[in-house]
Amino acid sequence: MKNLKKILLVGFIISLISCKAQEYPLNTDFRNIPNYSYLKDTNNELNPYIGTYNSNFNGNQITLYITKESHKLIDYVDQKFYRDVLSIRFIVKNSSQTVLQDTKNMNFQSNQIQHTIYSTMINPYYNLVMLSYGGTNCGVGWGSIRLKKLNPTQISWEYIPNSTIIDSNKCPSGTDINIYLPEAKDLIFTKQ
Repeated sequence: MKNLKKILLVGFIISLISCKAQEYPLNTDFRNIPNYSYLKDTNNELNPYIGTYNSNFNGNQITLYITKESHKLIDYVDQKFYRDVLSIRFIVKNSSQTVLQDTKNMNFQSNQIQHTIYSTMINPYYNLVMLSYGGTNCGVGWGSIRLKKLNPTQISWEYIPNSTIIDSNKCPSGTDINIYLPEAKDLIFTKQ
């Protein structure tokens, strides 16, 4: 009986050590993987987008800070998995250099959506990245962003907001609900 307990204990320890989340290429369809799997950027497809980029739109200066976050937990209702993502933080200033919106130094919680911009898909053949934007205060402006890598120093930006409607019951009076990100197609950002 003692030997059986030892064998079971050793087997249990070995199974714990070898139990590791399965890794898949970054563009694997997350609907076809087990929970807590890892979609890893094994080919460094996200790296060409990393950097600080500037552009001007309607008199405002927009600075994007694009970084790569490894092993970010994505928590959908029926699916949880880890993915390497691009994360965009930004500063928007008007022509007087007054800051209109700044997410650069915000401390995002793990499940926060508001103000966040994370990549959801990359198509390396077309140099295209799709991102999801959680919107500004009260969720206004949530939508999608497309980045296309034009060359080593330039990206093209397209922002498509899904909602600009405010529910006055959920958004306190006096809240800044302006969308400062440029709602534009083919806006060129240049790497600094």
